[in-house]
This record gives sequence, C-alpha cells and structure tokens, in this order.
Amino acid sequence: MNETMQLPELRERFFRRERRSVRAAREYVRDALADWGFGGARADDVVVCVSELATNALVHGVPPGRGYRLMLWLREEGQIRVEVHDSGDGEPGVRVPDGESGRGLVIVHALADRWGVGERVPGKIVWCEFDVRVVTASR
Repeated sequence: MNETMQLPELRERFFRRERRSVRAAREYVRDALADWGFGGARADDVVVCVSELATNALVHGVPPGRGYRLMLWLREEGQIRVEVHDSGDGEPGVRVPDGESGRGLVIVHALADRWGVGERVPGKIVWCEFDVRVVTASR
C-alpha cells in the first residue's frame, strides 16, 4: 500500500438485478481499492472474485425485481473482505465445472485466502478474504 490511512474502511453499494451490474461492481471495487492505495496483482484477484460472486448472485440468488448488496472492507487485521448479500436460497459450493458454467466458486477458492457462506434472512452472504499488508496512520 502506498498511503497511510485510518482503518477500518468500509464501502458498500446496492446493485439491481441487471447483467451490467457485474461490470459496475468490478469498477466500484477497483475504484475503492485505488482510493485505498492498493493495486497490483492482488487487487486484480479481488476484482475477479467480486465479478464471480456478483455473477453468481445474479444467476442463482437474486429473484426478479430484487438486487444484491456488495460490501468491501479494508480491515485493521490486514485483510480485504468482500461480501455479496442476496435474497436467494440455496447453499453455494465448489463443484466440478459443467461446460461453460460452474467455475465461479472454483476461481474464488483458488484466488482468495478464505471464503465461505453466511446466513441472511432472506437469503445468504457469500464472502471472501484476502490477506494484505496494511499501513495504518498513527494517532
């Protein structure tokens, strides 16, 4: 990280159930990471995972007329945490890809340091974390 900052930092945004929201989510996260002075290959990993989680939310977790919430933290513990909240049921898991689909959580599993699924009423939270070096501002 290039800058000294106060932590923790949180960004969140709601996205409608539209295919273009995946691109918007990627841009939103890339801008947040740049604001925090974080870039490079690890930032690319975060953006790829956001793209996969947002796509999964659209395809499997967001009923018509709804959307999903994206939350992004830069945490004092030296982590970037991504959460995608949706209102769909089901429990996501890593599975063998089938043709053109099924690769999303395989990619998240490969790129993130940790990931998982949490409960939400209604729906679920799919999250992933990335260990990063963080420089905090002295108080």
